[in-house]
Amino acid sequence: MKLLLLGLGPGEIVLIVLVVLLLFGGKKIPEMMKGLGKGVKSFKDGMNGVDMEDGEQKGEKDTSSK
Repeated sequence: MKLLLLGLGPGEIVLIVLVVLLLFGGKKIPEMMKGLGKGVKSFKDGMNGVDMEDGEQKGEKDTSSK
């Protein structure tokens, strides 16, 4: 059974997890995941801010043209 994640099967995923554990150790992985989560949240917040700014600018253009 192939997973949809980049066409990787369960064996490949287990191997990747083991290599990551060997490289970083069990104590470092939660810290890395926490940092990754904060980075993703920051990125999403930034994208939402850009979307809101675009909406405000479009609103200003609409009202100024009337």
